[in-house]
Amino acid sequence: MRTSKRDRILDAAVNVINRDGVRAVTFESVAAEAKLTRGGLLYHFPSREALLRGIDEHLVQAWETSMETLLGKRADEASALERYQTFVRVSAQSATRAELMFMLESADPDADERPWGPAVRRWAPLPPSAGQSDPAALDNFVARLAADGLWILSLADLAPWVPRARRGRP
Repeated sequence: MRTSKRDRILDAAVNVINRDGVRAVTFESVAAEAKLTRGGLLYHFPSREALLRGIDEHLVQAWETSMETLLGKRADEASALERYQTFVRVSAQSATRAELMFMLESADPDADERPWGPAVRRWAPLPPSAGQSDPAALDNFVARLAADGLWILSLADLAPWVPRARRGRP
């Protein structure tokens, strides 16, 4: 099946972000990466805001697809432990700079649309509130925090060994 031009644009934008950061996303940089004209890009995304919203939705969909592929089922068919384990494995092994940047941006409580929130809650919800004790839920959450930390360290290039560890090498 051929990739649609819209998907090609979104994939190109993700490449720009992974390489150069969100600030580098311009109609010109994405059009060049997608090998399209600026007009071709504007046909699908009439504003930079529309492009960024499209990227966000595209990343969430790809992230959830990778989770489902790794686990072999949807989040609602999996146990809490299976969902957390999958979240940790994807975060520690294959998560990208673009996903992290958009996930963090989506955490802004003043953001109008937050597509990451529902997806993350499906796979790795917060532990029970204070006063409730569920050791397994707390263990799962601590594992999630560790995976998030590895993700940030590797993308910020703060620990040179993390990318090798993500690939399964010492």
